[in-house]
Amino acid sequence: MKFKVIVHDAEDGGYWAEVPAIPGCATQSDTYDELLHNLVEAIEGCLSVDVEEPSTSQQGRIIEIAV
Repeated sequence: MKFKVIVHDAEDGGYWAEVPAIPGCATQSDTYDELLHNLVEAIEGCLSVDVEEPSTSQQGRIIEIAV
């Protein structure tokens, strides 16, 4: 999976970055190389969500859609 990332120069030195496709996913670092490492961890953390299997009543049904 590939994501576009916006990298910013931090006001007090270093860098910070955000992932627009994942709201709230951002990280910072003193060096560019460390920023790249932190970005991978941040994206993995934002995408690793434990989701319980939904339950339904007799009248409901579960479907999947792709958008």
